[in-house]
Formats: sequence, C-alpha cells, structure tokens
Amino acid sequence: MRNSERIIRAILIVYLAFIFIFIFTPIVTSIIFSFNSDRFPTLPLGSFTLKWYETIYSDPDVWEAARNSLIVAVSVGILSTIIGFCTAYTDFRYQFRFKNTYLALALLPPTVPLIILALAMLAWFSKIGVSGQLWTIILAHTVLCAPFAMAVIRLRLQQMDADLESAAWNLGASEWAAMKEVVIPFATPSIISALCLTMAVSFDEFAVAWFVSGLNKTIPVIILEILQGNIDPQINAIGTFVFFTSMTLVIIAQLFFSFRSPKTP
Repeated sequence: MRNSERIIRAILIVYLAFIFIFIFTPIVTSIIFSFNSDRFPTLPLGSFTLKWYETIYSDPDVWEAARNSLIVAVSVGILSTIIGFCTAYTDFRYQFRFKNTYLALALLPPTVPLIILALAMLAWFSKIGVSGQLWTIILAHTVLCAPFAMAVIRLRLQQMDADLESAAWNLGASEWAAMKEVVIPFATPSIISALCLTMAVSFDEFAVAWFVSGLNKTIPVIILEILQGNIDPQINAIGTFVFFTSMTLVIIAQLFFSFRSPKTP
C-alpha cells in the first residue's frame, strides 16, 4: 500500500510540475525577451537591453493607460469588496425565502461569457448615452468582480461562530456596534484578500474594458493596439509589468485568505 501511495504521490508531483511549466514557460519567455535587444523574438538572443522599458516609460499613452488601469482597479476593488461583504453577510446572517435564488443571481456574472457580458454592457451604456466613460469601465468591472469578493468573504464568515453576534447583543451592543467590533474584525483578512483579488481581476481584464472603454484605454486595451499590425517588443515590457503587478496582488490575497485567527476557548 505504501508503494502505491508513493507512486501516486510521484505522479501527482510530476503532473503538478508539468502544469506549472506549461503555464509559466510563456510568461518567463516573455520576460526574457523584454530584455532582448533584437526586435523579433528569435534564438539566439541578442544583447541585454532596457531599451523597451525606456520606450514605454517615455510613452504618454502608456502612462495614461496605466493611470486609467490604476483608477479602475482601485475603484473596482473597493466597490466590489463592499458589495461582496454586504452580500456575504446577508447570506450569513439572514434566512429568507428564495435564498438559493439570491445566491445564484449574486454569483451569476462570472458564469456569463465575457463577450456576451461586454456586448450587453456596451448596448446598455449606449442606450442611456454614457458609453466610453471611465466610470463605465468601473461599473462593468464591478459587476464582474463583486461575486469573487462575495465568495471569498462568504468562506470566511462561514468559519465564524454565529453566537458571537448574539453574545455581543446580549452584552448591550447595538447591531452596528456588533458589526464593527465582532464581524468586521473577524472578516478583515478576507476583506483585504477580496480587495486585492478583485483589483487583480480588474487590472488584467480585457474583453469588457475593450468594449466599453472608448478613448479611456486601460493597459490590456493598449497592448492590443500596439500588437495590431506588427510585432513590438515593448509589449513584452508592458506584459512583464502587468504580470508582476497582478502576481503581487494575488499573492497578497492568498496570504490574507490563508490567515487563521486563533481559536477562542
């Protein structure tokens, strides 16, 4: 039995290693070519250079897109986390008819194909005459990202003893005081995790942003514009920046999501 377990363990390790290699090889290759002096991604590599980073650093369009992406990501993270917390707390705290339907609708947006969601957003924004605004990207991304925040915070609240709030009320705390002193501190790791995760999703998202952005381009949208018609190595430099930004947010999210508060006696 032990030999079979070792074989299964070895197979799983090899499989996991293969998955990581499959996922990260193109990313590592892109990072390497971002420092390559040759315009085309060929082997052997040319000399080491920072020319492509200097190119994007001096490009005002890239700076504008980065500013838009930052504004959108931070705004979406805050709004999505607030909405996600309210939705998760409603599920945790209250029992009502059609609760399963409520949860299904709350988690629905990520299940809709992005192209369909983007077209629907574009049609709706055009109908009310507000398409192409920066805040329309924020609104569209919030619809997409709020379910992720809700799912993360909901998992955390499910670990909470439901009697803690009742105990706070019995000791004289109002509902708002119990929320502030009991629920929010307990859920803080998941709130920070949800904030970072939704910022990462918004920062990387392309399809919806491309349809509703208009002239307010984000980083993924400007990458497509640079890519159209030619091979430009500065895409590798921009992609490296996007990758490390997103990975930093995801790692922070995972660290806080894995946080475990000490057990109360």
